[in-house]
Amino acid sequence: MKDYLKLIRIKHWIKNILIFIPLVFSGVINESNIVNCILGFFSFSFMSSFIYIVNDIRDIEKDKLHPRKRKRPLASGTIKKNIAIYIAILVVILSIITNIIINNSIINLSLIFLLCYLIINLGYSLGLKNIAIIDIVLLASGFILRVYYGAAIIDVEVSNWLFLTILNASLFLGFGKRRKELIHNKNSREVLKDYDEAFLDKFQYLTLTLTIVFYSLWTIEQDIKYIYLTIPLVMVIFMKYCLFIEKNDEGDPTTILFEDKGLMILCLIYSFSMLGLLLCK
Repeated sequence: MKDYLKLIRIKHWIKNILIFIPLVFSGVINESNIVNCILGFFSFSFMSSFIYIVNDIRDIEKDKLHPRKRKRPLASGTIKKNIAIYIAILVVILSIITNIIINNSIINLSLIFLLCYLIINLGYSLGLKNIAIIDIVLLASGFILRVYYGAAIIDVEVSNWLFLTILNASLFLGFGKRRKELIHNKNSREVLKDYDEAFLDKFQYLTLTLTIVFYSLWTIEQDIKYIYLTIPLVMVIFMKYCLFIEKNDEGDPTTILFEDKGLMILCLIYSFSMLGLLLCK
């Protein structure tokens, strides 16, 4: 079972918590919307698992040569390729069916965002990941689509400041990931030959600065008392994240979150602080 959970990358499902952001800040929290967002979380998670499996199937031989990726179920041989294909088909069907249940219809706006995520990631897997800058933009778009998917299933709009915050935070994570790969595993990706450390370093911290600026503007826009007090906490979270990636060879955000308990505690403090501010609204 452990290998199957690794295959669908269940740890990476934590990224899909972004789906709940529109619900939390829309002011339309009710039983129906909560249920829809929970179902949406699983629908998006199943689709992301499909993408991960497709990527692993395509990169089996490359992963066998990678010091960390060779431990993945397909690269290590603990799960056979044909079994992985069956699981991929199953999860993509579950994703579509769950989305239909949410909307009580086959064609809907949330399905469009879900299919956009699928198409973008298939394009990424089939070759766009080898084009510098485009690869990072496509990675960032996945985070943005999660937020818009969450908004679509409860029929609310996404704030312009929130969009810009998520966009720049996603680009920051993407630039940081490529930077660590360039430094420690420069032969792991073809696209890394088109990057240099100075470029990635420059834009990593430019997008970080913009993230904090846009987040600050977003908090000012909210009709929630004292929400601006979360700005220093967000800054500390990014400081902790940056400190970790500077001292370690890991650049994947999900792995970092699970490895750095201090960072995880800070994120939990932020979450509970936001919840408290919302309840006191």
